[in-house]
Amino acid sequence: MKKFIVFLILNFLALGIGSYFIGNIQTDAWYNGLAKAPWTPPGWVFGAAWTVVMITFSIFLSKAIDPREAVKPLAIYILYGIQFLLNVGWNLVFFKHHMILIGMAVIFFLTALVMWFTWWGFWAKGKVGIYMLPYLVWLLIATSLNVYIVFHNTAVGL
Repeated sequence: MKKFIVFLILNFLALGIGSYFIGNIQTDAWYNGLAKAPWTPPGWVFGAAWTVVMITFSIFLSKAIDPREAVKPLAIYILYGIQFLLNVGWNLVFFKHHMILIGMAVIFFLTALVMWFTWWGFWAKGKVGIYMLPYLVWLLIATSLNVYIVFHNTAVGL
């Protein structure tokens, strides 16, 4: 339970930092001026989805990391740190600096890392990988939204 609480705090810290970089999306002229994908969900869905994602990711991490394993926990903590930086970094790059193409690269790396966590969760930890599925599905949606923005706003973000 202690690991779960620690990861929950860290994951919501990442969301808080990311939200700081996003600012007020309803009044952001740059973001509102972008051509967005027709499947872009309403704003409230993003908050709800990220809340579910961070809760299930925290459950995954608390169940998957076993301190009795010699080397693997250190590797997982390093990968978790990279995930943290990519997650927060995407908001910085995309929303703060309006670099949508670099944002697309960041979200590709983040999605690849989450795919690896999902695979590892199933391969090495059995059914624990199921807790990664909300994160993976949400990132695939977010990646598709970012790709759409890149291809339909090239003059804005390049």
